[in-house]
Amino acid sequence: MSNPCNEDTIDDDRPNHIEETTDAQRNRSPSPDGSIALTFERRYYHCDSLFIKRNLRPSEYRMTQRGTLHVPRLGKERLQNEAECLRFIRRTTDIPVPTVYGAFEINDSFYLITEYIQGISMASLSEEQKRTVGLEIRQHLDTMHAIKSNTIGGPSGIVIPPYRAMRASANDDWPARSSNTTEYVFCHNDLSQQNIIVDPDTLRIRAIIDWEYSGFFPEYFDSPFYERLGPSVALEGENDDVKSLLKFLCISTSE
Repeated sequence: MSNPCNEDTIDDDRPNHIEETTDAQRNRSPSPDGSIALTFERRYYHCDSLFIKRNLRPSEYRMTQRGTLHVPRLGKERLQNEAECLRFIRRTTDIPVPTVYGAFEINDSFYLITEYIQGISMASLSEEQKRTVGLEIRQHLDTMHAIKSNTIGGPSGIVIPPYRAMRASANDDWPARSSNTTEYVFCHNDLSQQNIIVDPDTLRIRAIIDWEYSGFFPEYFDSPFYERLGPSVALEGENDDVKSLLKFLCISTSE
């Protein structure tokens, strides 16, 4: 994920990053190389009880509709951060997350191998069912936000800010920031309905997925995007907090 931001590669031509994993989990038709889904950022594989995603190699980068090459930003680092966050959350809390079976790099591509989670996304539920799931989500958020640190970033030290902040800045070098107090809490930072896998019969959460942007940040970074359909960015009419996030991170916008 260390490539410079190009405006042509992060807006309308880019598939919704939030839907990538859950869409891949639903798609069971493999391509000739065995992958079940290909996006501008990732390849996905499903083999029995395993779910695998990896960042694209430079030879696999794709052209946008505008005719520019989409270069994924911090593709390897985001997966490295997700692996460590999944292990950390599983080790320190009872929040349901996929088990990590492996995380390694081969031929310029970082692989993350996790447990395949059976279930449906929260997005496919009725509004009444979503209210039931929302009660459990808030319990898990309370657990998450009770974990504190005096330094921002993931458990391994990688700092990956929320997607909504990344896309507003050309920066790919996000410095760690420390405080004299433990004022930063653990945030998911991408908690959309697509990233909450639910048992369709009991409505219990089977797993919260996609922890690429997670880590210790001020609590306001963790916006409750699960409360409505859509991506983890401000929609029309919603409060857009990107400038305040970038101000905290000491980064100016790309505007």
